[in-house]
Amino acid sequence: MQELWEHFETWLRNHWPEGLKALNPPASAQDIEALEQALGLTLPQDFVACLRLHNGQDSTAGGLFDGAEFLSTHAILGQWKIWKDLLDSGDFAGISSEPAAGIRNDWWNPKWIPFTHNGGGDHLCLDLAPTPEGQSGQIITMWHDMGNRERLAESFQAWLAHYIQDVQAGRYVYSDDFGGLVDVDSL
Repeated sequence: MQELWEHFETWLRNHWPEGLKALNPPASAQDIEALEQALGLTLPQDFVACLRLHNGQDSTAGGLFDGAEFLSTHAILGQWKIWKDLLDSGDFAGISSEPAAGIRNDWWNPKWIPFTHNGGGDHLCLDLAPTPEGQSGQIITMWHDMGNRERLAESFQAWLAHYIQDVQAGRYVYSDDFGGLVDVDSL
């Protein structure tokens, strides 16, 4: 994880220094423990290793991950609670999603842990409740208004490595118009 972030930080230093400055310092053991207790689960070790390097980013900075904010432990819990309250109030009763193989057909599941937020209710999530065809810790999409649920990677580390590789290859660029890193095809 350290090596991945070193590569990403080097790219940020050269192409978007403000994005590098917006990365938060490491999460403390207490931050991580408090999040896990509140969620009632244990986070995947690769994600914990990431949080121990950067506890998300400043929420006023532009989106680090394809226009989406990299959430801190506090922000993860805040976004998770919004979805949990909606679930508990019955807002998703009788509604299912259209998932890719390995993902439950829930509209939202309390074991889908958001780690990005685009400001419009959409997330990338750690899926800690996959179907037997999936893998715990896989990365999935979670759209607030669409039923698609895609599997992007088998783990956080695999997802991050692929994303950084795409950034370095020029598939994502910093955009003043979008205020963060975005897919070059969206420009």
